[in-house]
Amino acid sequence: MRRLIFVNRFFFPDHSATSQILADLAFYLAATGRESHIVTSAQIYDAPRASLPKFETVNGVKVHRVPSSRFGRGSLVGRSFDYLTFYRSARRCLIALARPGDLLVAKTDPPLLSLPVMAAARRRGAGLINWLQDLYPEVAVALDVPFIRGPFLAQQLAHRRDRSLRAAEANVVVGELMGEKLAALGVAPARIHVIPNWCNDVDVKPVARLDNPLRQAWGLQDKFVFGYSGNLGRVHEFEAVLGAAARLRADCRFVFLMIGGGKRYEALRSAVERQGLAGAFRFMPYQPQQALPQSLGVCDAHWVSLNPKLEGLIVPSKFYGIAAAGRPIVMIGDPDGELGRLVTAQSCGFVVKPGDADALVGVLQRLVHEPDTVVQMGARARHLLDARFSRAQTLQRWRQLLDRLDQVQPGA
Repeated sequence: MRRLIFVNRFFFPDHSATSQILADLAFYLAATGRESHIVTSAQIYDAPRASLPKFETVNGVKVHRVPSSRFGRGSLVGRSFDYLTFYRSARRCLIALARPGDLLVAKTDPPLLSLPVMAAARRRGAGLINWLQDLYPEVAVALDVPFIRGPFLAQQLAHRRDRSLRAAEANVVVGELMGEKLAALGVAPARIHVIPNWCNDVDVKPVARLDNPLRQAWGLQDKFVFGYSGNLGRVHEFEAVLGAAARLRADCRFVFLMIGGGKRYEALRSAVERQGLAGAFRFMPYQPQQALPQSLGVCDAHWVSLNPKLEGLIVPSKFYGIAAAGRPIVMIGDPDGELGRLVTAQSCGFVVKPGDADALVGVLQRLVHEPDTVVQMGARARHLLDARFSRAQTLQRWRQLLDRLDQVQPGA
């Protein structure tokens, strides 16, 4: 079996989404007997000053932590320095560590990580796998990131990124629409593999409302709880939710529950206070991993959102945890997007266009009046997860891909 060297800015014990997914896969593969290494930083996602060991072995995985600047996520300039210093250190580590025939797996934190990893792979005669959680610089262009304004730089970055996609033995994407975008960029279809993300569906299971201690602890026993769990960032919109809360302010049956954080989390909290909606909302911090079954299950339904400009560039991974908890999903985004299509086809929730507060009010009023619909949609969501998106299934798909690549000579 070919050795694996994964590259990502965060890894266990960090609990960010990309870190957890990577840890699940690396630990699983190590348990199957495949030698696996991680090249990562010494940081924690929300603690840039953290100092983790330079080298350790965790569950059979050899972890190599390289130096980088530690400005954190507070400013775009500081974050950019963190990216650049990690690129440089990771490339040096890979050149020293990699052997001919190894497989170097580049994730997408930081953006464009495939470029230094490709350079190291070529120098050492190793193969390259791109594990794409998003497509950059397209995401930056859609979000009007200052450093990427103007077409020239974006085109140059995309051109170099495309070279790394075409040079890879495999490009793993997390959604069908993302796969279509890669094919449109000239990547050979045989080198595009759709393997979705996953969640801990073994521990996260449906919890009945009356059996959930958080409903009582948070004063939600007799409420219809419409919730959001996780990071609320620049790719998400909350205008429809805010508008729906304003229209329903006199209806004390509804509570809008926010669990998590993120750049727009505080913006939503401020907007709630300005509009006098504090009584309709609850804001809670991120919950411990062991409490996820209860924190996800405390909601009667969840909302997920994605700016339509980002369809095919990002796939909201929150879907998997919500489905594991057996709750309906309200997708606020493009009805013809990746998750919009899925929710509609499987009848496990609703799709609302961004900003359409009236449509969201209609959905919520239907759900509060039809408790059987809530239960049925939640059950269909969990069935869909078990049938197509379970952790065991997706890890096995990764193993099958790597088994095929064991037969490939680098550069073939």
